[in-house]
Amino acid sequence: MAITLTQAAADRVNGFLTNRGKGIGLRLGVKTTGCSGMAYVLEFVDELHPDDKVFEDHGVKVIVDEKSLVYIDGTELDYAKEGLNEGFKFNNPNEKAQCGCGESFTV
Repeated sequence: MAITLTQAAADRVNGFLTNRGKGIGLRLGVKTTGCSGMAYVLEFVDELHPDDKVFEDHGVKVIVDEKSLVYIDGTELDYAKEGLNEGFKFNNPNEKAQCGCGESFTV
């Protein structure tokens, strides 16, 4: 079981944490929403919860709760700029399909 980051994603997260001035890492999770059923959630973490799993890659801690890990185990978080668009991308081997707008997925 593992969550990984590309160097580009790690650099972006480190930049956000530095600008924020606090935080131990980034929480990656899922929530039920959208037309396909689930959506990714990213937020900064200041303290760990008892059911958190911590993964570290490129010097960045990625925190995942046990319930979300079932859906995102093996995911690689990437960060890309394409023209005027930029953002995090989720390379999730468990994903079976995405909705047309790309905001939600199903496993």
